[in-house]
Amino acid sequence: MATETEIKFSLSARTASQLAKHPLLAGVEPHRQLLVNTYYDTPDGRLRRERVVVRYRRKGREWLLTVKTAALLSGGLAQRSEWEVPGRPGEFDFWNVDDLVVRGLLESVRDQLQPIFTTRFTRQAWLLEPRSGVRVELALDRGLIEAQARRRTIREIELELLAGAVGDLFLLAGELQATLPLHPEARSKSDRAYRLLADAPPAAAKALPAPVAGAMPSIGAFRVITLCCLNHLQNNEEGVCDSDLPEFVHQARVAMRRLRSAMRLWEPLLPESFVAHFDPLWQGLAAKLGDARNWDVFIAETLPALRTAFPDGSETDRLALYSQRRCAGSRQAARRALRSADYSRLLIEFTAAVLGLPEADTGPLAAFVPRCLNKRLRRVIERAPDALGADVAARHRLRVAFKQLRYALEFFTPIVVAPGLPGYLQATTSLQELLGRLNDLAVARQMTLAALPGRKGEALQAWLGAAIESLRPELARQLSDFQQRVAPWDEP
Repeated sequence: MATETEIKFSLSARTASQLAKHPLLAGVEPHRQLLVNTYYDTPDGRLRRERVVVRYRRKGREWLLTVKTAALLSGGLAQRSEWEVPGRPGEFDFWNVDDLVVRGLLESVRDQLQPIFTTRFTRQAWLLEPRSGVRVELALDRGLIEAQARRRTIREIELELLAGAVGDLFLLAGELQATLPLHPEARSKSDRAYRLLADAPPAAAKALPAPVAGAMPSIGAFRVITLCCLNHLQNNEEGVCDSDLPEFVHQARVAMRRLRSAMRLWEPLLPESFVAHFDPLWQGLAAKLGDARNWDVFIAETLPALRTAFPDGSETDRLALYSQRRCAGSRQAARRALRSADYSRLLIEFTAAVLGLPEADTGPLAAFVPRCLNKRLRRVIERAPDALGADVAARHRLRVAFKQLRYALEFFTPIVVAPGLPGYLQATTSLQELLGRLNDLAVARQMTLAALPGRKGEALQAWLGAAIESLRPELARQLSDFQQRVAPWDEP
């Protein structure tokens, strides 16, 4: 078994045409080859569900049977197991797959495998040796994905580590990004092909559980969780940039909130310079998407309620026109943020920094979890009394505390095995959502004041204020119920 470690970048046609002139490639003779790949799966997509790839690749006159475990791409990085042997298309002998679980799966579906889609591209490859002991293949792939009658362009760079450390791979990636607009690719070729085959409208991606275990080093768990957060974010990039559906912006912001929450949870174990450098960058990026999210919520939830309450008011018509203009402008700002070179570089720089964090002396995750959760719970309890009043800022601080507690519980679900966890997590989520609704109404008052200053919007302002007041008793009730619950990580 070999472990394939590579970074994938997407790039424009113009950048692809300029690549050969890059100083890093000066004096290096490229190797050019046509690669035709046929991917196989069962009729019901069993291999895709199990995140295993089987393909036949034609290289000149040679055919190679390849099996890969499909890794999640985070910051463009893919690390996965790979097995490859010569073969003949349509014949499947998995004798060389030494992972017994993967081999058992492949043997069980061998007779059901059929061609699913094809990729056909020209690979122009340079073998780079930037430092002693470091060897990296830089491959420029240009061609097509063909899935039934549908096609999609392939245009990407792969940096594959042949010798050296992962950090060496990221150094080279950073050197390329310094002079070329390259964006870390969020999906593998096979993943893109499956989406093309489905021929379904894109759907916003939600967070997936992070595969952590109690015996893992605490920083190792942080690494797994933050890379999952990056994958969550990148799986919504295309939707933010190419769609007007609000859920893509929402999920992109959730991914960044979860990432920043993880940094806060692990802050005592992280280098001070790491947090000081990256937290403001992620906070700034999230803010650029925050305005779009606020206007999406206002248009989808608050404005219809105002129209119902004021069916004959011209103020709501003016408010609607204003909010639509502001929403369109903020959506363009969000797209610019995710298409920017700063964002592309942040993905690479952050991924490299996360992978480079030392694990020594941080202890196992199982010992870290109770201390971390107790700290988050104390913060909730400390902030609760002030949030019961009319102080908008106090409610926001409590909301942030509940978010961090909720995300910590979700991160640590594989560790906190207790009967009371589902109910406790549901109560936490319900309070976060209620506080979110109160926050949305407070933000809506600010938006309404900006759109209808002075006396024009007084009635709408009063209605929104009354809506906030009507939710305060429910907040008090849910907080009282929550504080009487036993923390599941303290259950015997």
